[in-house]
Amino acid sequence: MEKSILILGACGQIGTELTLELRSRYGNEHVIASDIREGDAQLMDSGPFELLDATNYEAIEDVVMHYEIEEVYLMAAMLSATAEKFPMRAWNLNMGSLFNVLNLGKERKIDKIFWPSSIAVFGSNAPKEKTPQNTLMEPSTVYGISKQAGENWCVYYFRKFGVDVRSVRYPGLISWKTLPGGGTTDYAVEIYRKAAEQGKYTCFLKEGTKLPMMYMDDAIRATLQLMDADGDKLTIRSSYNLGAMSFAPEEIAESIQKHIADFQITYQPDFRQEIADSWPNSIDDSSARRDWGWSPEFNLEKTTSEMLENLRK
Repeated sequence: MEKSILILGACGQIGTELTLELRSRYGNEHVIASDIREGDAQLMDSGPFELLDATNYEAIEDVVMHYEIEEVYLMAAMLSATAEKFPMRAWNLNMGSLFNVLNLGKERKIDKIFWPSSIAVFGSNAPKEKTPQNTLMEPSTVYGISKQAGENWCVYYFRKFGVDVRSVRYPGLISWKTLPGGGTTDYAVEIYRKAAEQGKYTCFLKEGTKLPMMYMDDAIRATLQLMDADGDKLTIRSSYNLGAMSFAPEEIAESIQKHIADFQITYQPDFRQEIADSWPNSIDDSSARRDWGWSPEFNLEKTTSEMLENLRK
């Protein structure tokens, strides 16, 4: 089935892999990548690319009209650790870009929107284990505050204007294809890179810091599953909890040591520890499993094998 798709923030950690997967599914020419900067050679060579600022409504509207875009994936955002350093810049990017695509949906210039939320919407007062879909949300970071506000705006635009916007709360994401993008869970990407290159890693979170994580292949699959789902069966229009696995740094180190026996980990917690401490240990994603058949394929051992095998290449 042919459709025209625009990805805002296509050069980021998720955007790069999402773009390539969508192009393999719908054809290179039907998937327009865009970002404020150019991406890697594979992304740039595989199909159309537009230099585009996600906070510029007129510029997005021009691209949408030119390519007759039907679906927009808004992946542009400033992540948790970076956003703490630049609070207003993060708020303006994260919220301004969302309003731009929601308003395009309201004006019926696009049919469907994907916008990612995050486990950062939960604060330290939410239940830590199996954090429910609906629970107390008191985010303590700029990133989490913007995502919680965004979820509420998605519900508002759906109910008030019938905008078909869909969302998942991503846990920490692990990929060997792109470099970390300034998130608190990025240690789970860095640790594999350092293991493959140097055989040791200094972790910016302390031992015992358990967080929900997901291998990127599962995250991309979940995103596309949700976008393919029958809208009438979706009961959540804020953002779906999404889970796969949960582990602490020492557990990932142990899984690496099965492949690299002399791998060493040390701990030097920094400001990101406080962010991590406010997040869930594990996620209850039963709504996603019920409404659109979500089920992860990667556990920690499978993730470690995939990461080390590909990074060593």
